[in-house]
Amino acid sequence: MSTTDTSIVTNTGNNFGSFGYRSFVLWTLTIVYTFNFIDRILISVMGGPIIAEFGLSNFEFGILSGIGFALFYTMLGIPIANFSERHNRVRIIGICVILWSLATVLCGFATGFVTLLLARLLVGIGEAGCTPPANSLISDYYKPVARPTALGIYAMGVTAGGVLAQLGGGWVIQNFTWREAFIYVGAPGIIIGILVLLTIKEPPRGYSDPPTTKSASQTNFKDAIVEIFSKPTFWIMAVGATLAAFAGYGLVGFTPLFIQYVHGYSAGETAIMFMAPVGLAATLGAFLGGYLTQTASKKSETAPTWVSGIAFLIAVPFYAFSFFASDHRLMLAMLMLGSVLQYFYIGAQYNIAQAVVSVRSRATAVAVLLFVVNLIGYGFGPPIIGLMADIFASNQLASGEFAGTLSSSCNFADASLSEAAQSACRAAKGYGIQMACVAATVLFALAGLFFLISGRTFVRDRYVSEPAT
Repeated sequence: MSTTDTSIVTNTGNNFGSFGYRSFVLWTLTIVYTFNFIDRILISVMGGPIIAEFGLSNFEFGILSGIGFALFYTMLGIPIANFSERHNRVRIIGICVILWSLATVLCGFATGFVTLLLARLLVGIGEAGCTPPANSLISDYYKPVARPTALGIYAMGVTAGGVLAQLGGGWVIQNFTWREAFIYVGAPGIIIGILVLLTIKEPPRGYSDPPTTKSASQTNFKDAIVEIFSKPTFWIMAVGATLAAFAGYGLVGFTPLFIQYVHGYSAGETAIMFMAPVGLAATLGAFLGGYLTQTASKKSETAPTWVSGIAFLIAVPFYAFSFFASDHRLMLAMLMLGSVLQYFYIGAQYNIAQAVVSVRSRATAVAVLLFVVNLIGYGFGPPIIGLMADIFASNQLASGEFAGTLSSSCNFADASLSEAAQSACRAAKGYGIQMACVAATVLFALAGLFFLISGRTFVRDRYVSEPAT
């Protein structure tokens, strides 16, 4: 059973707990984060069947995969995080895991766009209580020099969740229905939530920070916000992370549809043959980003900013080329290379956000970061990229022989359409998504520049300073 929180900050400079138990906690939280992303990304795997059954446009699907989840996820993230600064973080995480898992199951019983949207909103409410307190816990289990790798491992949950959503969801959709996918994938999370409540201990806050670290009494929400606003590094990095999320979540939602429309694969084949390998590449990227940042930090104090920044810049040409490759094997290779590089920043964003604030403001700092990143990036990325895809598709149709008779929401599987109309519909939808995805990749270059710029103030703003030995 988790212990109660302590109000005394005990800075020992040591890791909390034995190596075995500390590793158990880290991997349990990583599994939690993995389920967090499985449940939020699963809808992208099921996009084709859902769009077909409910007759949705790309924009409507973007709402379901974007702001439909992100609205309450972002709005509640900060108050839950601030609550976790003063209360037991383990209990908050455990209860929230159970809640979002139940909501995922409810997605399988949706009767239309509105009911599915409501279920997605409930998933967002539950998931709001995961990342900020989990990051705060990890920072108390691991001393500063070990945090980049620990947070990099935790961040692997982002990409591992994507892989498992693709593999599990792809297998289910090939053998069952999209509704059963939500039920079968969501239910195990309830067990994970109970495991968290029964096995993870709540460490003293600031336990692993160096003894020389300035002590901090309990910070109220106002003081935490004032502190965060005084750190330009935080906000410069947040702009970069938001741009990356805007493009990244848009690609997660629409790359599967691009592969289905342009290359002719089914939803299940797309998930297993393409998106799962891309997710594995992203998982490798999340780990490598943390590892390379920790290694580079031994010689460069600003490594958390420039390792990610350079990786973003290199990722752009790989991603852009993948959407023009005619050979599906070359397309997959380019997507995987781009994905490895893109996800270098996942652990770094949390590392930077927590490094520039005091012990009692860490969870709030992560929550503020997630508020900005998810509301703008996750919330509006998929809908806007979907809207762009609809516009590109509409322009394509308007210039062809079916101008005025077909729209971007056409269904190329509609038996009432002629073979030529079905072909034109499919080609236009594929072209629209292709061009929207290419436009999204440009944002990674801007994200890289902002990460590089944040390095100019990182050392000055950093709160915890310890030689990287």
